[in-house]
Order: sequence, then C-alpha cells, then structure tokens
Amino acid sequence: MTRIVLQGMHFHGYHGVFAEEARLGAAFVVDLELEGAFTEEDDLSGTVDYGRVYAQVRAIVTDERFRLIEALAARLGHAVLASEPLVQSLLVRVHKPHAPLPGLVEDVIVEFALARGDDPDPGGRGHATT
Repeated sequence: MTRIVLQGMHFHGYHGVFAEEARLGAAFVVDLELEGAFTEEDDLSGTVDYGRVYAQVRAIVTDERFRLIEALAARLGHAVLASEPLVQSLLVRVHKPHAPLPGLVEDVIVEFALARGDDPDPGGRGHATT
C-alpha cells in the first residue's frame, strides 16, 4: 500500500452551532491521508490526482455548511472515497483552530477513518445543513 497525504489545506468555512459562525465563518484546516495500491510507474492514471481531490475538498469546506465538524469530516471522507476508485482507505482530519471555547485551546481536531466496503454512504452525500 502507498499513502498520499494532503496536509494542512487551509480554508474559510461557515461551520458551527453558533449564529456568529454561520455569519462570519472561521478558519478550518483539513488533512487527508489516502491509501491504495497506487502505481510505481510515472503515470497519473494509476494514482490519485491530488489537484482534483484538493478542489473537491475545497468545494465542500467552503460551499457547504455543517453544524458539526464531525459531519464535515464524514462528508469529506465519503465524497473522496466515492470519487477516487483507487483509494482503498482514508483518514480525514478537520481542525478548527479557533473554536469558540471558554479558555485557551490550541486546536480542536476530529478524525474520521473510512475503508472501501465499510462505506454506508456511497454517494458521498453526508449530512449537510443549510
């Protein structure tokens, strides 16, 4: 197995349970680890086009709205697994570094792992809110 990691993708999104989060938005950071039997040859058709994956992640984080980053992480995982047939398993980390908490916290992170065959949401729809 080979692992491809897209680490530290920074976006501005509108996720959270508070009205201010929906109105003002906040910074979110996404890490994505993709595992599969990717090519050892110098041929893009045998691996993941991580530019395409980045664009998919960016669209979900910036265009959709979730109350919980747990739901956002699941949506990302299901969507990438559905669109990338060579990916056998993945790990999504969603960071919310400026979570509104009553104290100093460096980061809040949710991890979501998914393997092909364990996907209960093959269409990659997740649970977006409007």
